[in-house]
Amino acid sequence: MRASLNRRVVVTGLGLVSPLGCKVESAWKSLLAGNSGIRRIDSIDVEGWSVQIAGQVVDFEPLDYVSRKEVNRFDQSIIYSVAASKDALQDSGVEVTDENAARCGVAIGSGIGGLQTIETNYEKFSKGGLRKISPMLIPASIINIAAGQVSIMLNLKGINLSLVSACATGAFNIAAAAHAIARGDADTMLAGGTEAVICPLGIGGFASAHALSTAYNDEPEKASRPWDEKRDGFVVGEGAGVIVLEEYEQAKKRGANIYCELSGVGYSSDAHHITQPDPDGTGAATCMSGALEDAGITAQDIGYINAHGTSTQAGDIAETVAIKKSFGDHAHNVAISSCKSMVGHLLGAASSVEAIFTILALRDNMMPPTINLDNPSPECDLDYIPHEAREKELQYVLSNSFGFGGANNSLIFGRV
Repeated sequence: MRASLNRRVVVTGLGLVSPLGCKVESAWKSLLAGNSGIRRIDSIDVEGWSVQIAGQVVDFEPLDYVSRKEVNRFDQSIIYSVAASKDALQDSGVEVTDENAARCGVAIGSGIGGLQTIETNYEKFSKGGLRKISPMLIPASIINIAAGQVSIMLNLKGINLSLVSACATGAFNIAAAAHAIARGDADTMLAGGTEAVICPLGIGGFASAHALSTAYNDEPEKASRPWDEKRDGFVVGEGAGVIVLEEYEQAKKRGANIYCELSGVGYSSDAHHITQPDPDGTGAATCMSGALEDAGITAQDIGYINAHGTSTQAGDIAETVAIKKSFGDHAHNVAISSCKSMVGHLLGAASSVEAIFTILALRDNMMPPTINLDNPSPECDLDYIPHEAREKELQYVLSNSFGFGGANNSLIFGRV
């Protein structure tokens, strides 16, 4: 973080809900093994649809985290955020007390929010009128309740916010939380993103925009294929990722298990198109370069990039161009991969779940693969770690996240 923000920020806890499972270590092991979490949708009837696959959450029991009443009251996205937050806080070992609660905050957003809840209540309205709409419709579906409910359940009385930046949402919340600690406005923050839009409106909305893969309904595990010539769109996913950020001296004093330091943050806007990236990559390149400057390092210090890597025609090429612009000659030396090849695109949760995987890559000196990369497009000629995980001594790693509307965010994590 910049010298003017002189309090160091470290990561001490991780929690996730994902298509590869809901325990960090088992999901990480599965990711390194190249296992796919993409499968046929079974939560709704998709027979006859052009899109029949998604990255659905597996091995999740909501009653392990919330009451049955809360399961019935809140949107799934809120429940996912609570689950990931509880696991992250437990992993960190932070004890929230009446004495420190006002110094503990939360920053969790969602790209879309409670779409399932909105859809369900509209169906009730269409059949029975206003009296059938749940009085919980608004609080059960608005985006900030993902953070609000975490704050309530975990007694976090400090900063409580929810930033929305489409597919970069989780990263923007992590960055905001880190800056709050660096400024001295908080000592501990839970930060990340959540999403649950595997429903007719969610699938239908992206499908009508021709954004989703349709060619692999019979082979779901092959559908998400970043940089590959046969990629035909992204695969929508669901889940949540939350990390615990702490002020370094506090974490050190209490003997915390420190995963890494959040060393740099970069921001930019493409200012180009509401859904398409700028093909010349300038916005994304500016974002990565800004993160390097913020961290006080050079491109040569980065050993691994966890790419946005969505498996779309335009997006994969634009990110490749951007890496070349920002990293120069080092672009061909840095190892790059896309976790979306295995979990799909978790939208507002994508960047925080991928930040967790990036942190674990740094911890273990082990970089996850890009599966399904059989024949890279000619324009995509960098080292994308195809098929198998790779070991490498790492000091700094970078995670890219780019969202609709041109919102770009890059996070750099380094060893303490």
